[in-house]
Amino acid sequence: MILRTEQLGKTFSSGDRELSVLSAISFEVEQGSSVSIVGPSGSGKTTLLGLCAGLDRPTQGLIVLNGQDLGTLSEEGLARLRNQHVGFVFQSFQLIPTLTAIENVMVPGELHGTADIGTRAADLLRKVGLGDRFDHYPTQLSGGEQQRVALARAFINRPRILFADEPTGNLDAETSEKVEELLFDLNRENGTTLILVTHNLELAAKTERIISLKAGRIVADSPTHSELGSHA
Repeated sequence: MILRTEQLGKTFSSGDRELSVLSAISFEVEQGSSVSIVGPSGSGKTTLLGLCAGLDRPTQGLIVLNGQDLGTLSEEGLARLRNQHVGFVFQSFQLIPTLTAIENVMVPGELHGTADIGTRAADLLRKVGLGDRFDHYPTQLSGGEQQRVALARAFINRPRILFADEPTGNLDAETSEKVEELLFDLNRENGTTLILVTHNLELAAKTERIISLKAGRIVADSPTHSELGSHA
């Protein structure tokens, strides 16, 4: 079990009102599996992803990530856990503009003290088809190329779990397909658990399971047709 949530809730204060964004969210995720979180805009998908990754704290409930109760960890402890075991891919790439492609990929590994970091970063960039772009800065790369750098960076520390928030949201259809393929290939190759937030149901169907949110609650949690095989 890589991730478990129990009765998770998140409330924000808006003036003198309390705004409930998530309520009574409970689920478990097995190591090495792939899960999509889907739902309409405002259903709490990104908030849930941030809580599970330890980027934000819940108002109530329990999150256990890689055997650690996140509620017991300090900010420093959360940062250490994320750096050692968690990878991230965001819609907006979030590359550092003053660093080259290979330097961007190396950043988490340098923070973690990963051995042979330069070699591993180069290998990952070649894997995502950017073997000739090591020294290019983000502004010299297309959106698809930037997202491929972000993918390579996400896997530099061999994370146990990868959180991806609308990873193809800023890309055209053809580029999206390439990035999706790389994401699932790298995930399989590394035995990484994938938690994917998306509004794209075709992309969601490529994962083994879909959790559907509506108004901050889970309304469905089921295997995808690809997992159901001949019974689909």
